[in-house]
Amino acid sequence: MFFEKSLSVSARQLTKVIGWSVLSACALNLSAHAQTTTTTPTFSTYATPFSAQSKWNSRPIQPVLDMSFTIPKSTYYPEISAGAYSTGLFLAKADDQPMKIYGTNGAVLVNNPDAGGNTEVTIPRWPASTLPASGSDGHADIYDPVTNVIHSFWQLKKVNGKWQAALYAWSPADGTGWGDAAHFYHGARATGVAASAGLIRAHEINDGQPMYRHALAMSLTYNALSATEPYVWPATAADGDAAKTNSGKIPQGSLLMLPADYDTSKIFPTSLRKVAETLKTYGAYVVDRNVGTPFVIYMETGSTLGIHAKGWDNNAAAELDRIRANLRRVTSAGTWVDGNNKVFNGATPPPQNGLSMRGPWTRTAGTVDPKFDTWSQSLVFPASPTLISVTNGNGSGLGKVKWGAPVAGTTQQWTVTATGGTSLRLMVYSGSKLSYDTGYLGDKGTRRFVWPTGAWIVLAANSGVNKAGSIKGDLVPVVEPAPAATALKSTSTGSR
Repeated sequence: MFFEKSLSVSARQLTKVIGWSVLSACALNLSAHAQTTTTTPTFSTYATPFSAQSKWNSRPIQPVLDMSFTIPKSTYYPEISAGAYSTGLFLAKADDQPMKIYGTNGAVLVNNPDAGGNTEVTIPRWPASTLPASGSDGHADIYDPVTNVIHSFWQLKKVNGKWQAALYAWSPADGTGWGDAAHFYHGARATGVAASAGLIRAHEINDGQPMYRHALAMSLTYNALSATEPYVWPATAADGDAAKTNSGKIPQGSLLMLPADYDTSKIFPTSLRKVAETLKTYGAYVVDRNVGTPFVIYMETGSTLGIHAKGWDNNAAAELDRIRANLRRVTSAGTWVDGNNKVFNGATPPPQNGLSMRGPWTRTAGTVDPKFDTWSQSLVFPASPTLISVTNGNGSGLGKVKWGAPVAGTTQQWTVTATGGTSLRLMVYSGSKLSYDTGYLGDKGTRRFVWPTGAWIVLAANSGVNKAGSIKGDLVPVVEPAPAATALKSTSTGSR
């Protein structure tokens, strides 16, 4: 997942896209000797992707660590790596040209998990600097400043002048950086996140900060990862063969941290100390699996921390192994603080849509089929002189994410968003009995009902007549409003 050369970005591009309030000219120097002044990041940008309350940009206060399991040793020493299995985040320009991506072996369609199968993929702006990582995963991520979207690829490579990939997914750069129950796949990592999420970025390495101001991205190997619980929130996916191959106790999506009293004062080089300080404050999320390395923390390709720069460094290797022996899974936290230094409820998944429109759908009337649009997460009908009716009763309407499923006994709110005269109906069954039927609802139609035990659903959608339209349903648990976020008065890390 690593690139053979780094992304080079001009000061003008960075100033326009990053949106930092202060941007030292030195921050553009990616060499090992660069020094920068303290900067305040603007979130949801190329330099600092995702929202301030994203798990990537937040930190737990008084985390409780699971002391019962230690990451085991394996074939190799732990790594902080910008090598073959990391990625870069390539910056598109507004005037970059579109690029059609082909599937493996030149197939016309590309595997698109969110869309539920293989689809055509054309990236609207393709940077000429795009270079996939040299490893077999071939990761590459592209940031589009026009749409504020991160495009993420697995096994991207150029064959006979054409780009092809084994998997494509996209993530809104102003979102959480993780999938949700409906849009469950946001990127090419095993956990469904963009490969660039949590990266140590080249522009951060010598920014003068004592730590990275975000959680890091980490992979573990088989003897650390759980076979019985492949993933936990905020992850929405995991490696499919976990039950057969894993033998550890840590689910993917877990946050790992060093204890607050972990001594970093004697760590050298200081670039490694910075990583350790980050692991004490923000931690690292397990986003993928590797082969034979206890843990790998990912850096942007082409960057370096100077570890092992002059050959194998026994002291650095020993420190990485000491970090391995002390990293622990976070099981809970007293509270969470976001990137703007405000306290918020980061302990449980926020209320979110638990229903997907991806289908597959069966047409029961009309002559043409609608298509699922991953960008709007809606079902799109073409203009037709006659009514088009479709149904989905195969269970795919409920999200694929285990922690995102509606809970029996909770009140759910059903809301329809529609254009072009379309309408949508939700039928909720408990066993063989119809428990609740919303009827066909048009735009802004809404219903509330209690989710039954053993529920399964049937969706039915109708088009308008003689005009194109789209339809989407949101199924969200009703909860009491949380108290307003308040600024954290004092923390050990200070304001971002």
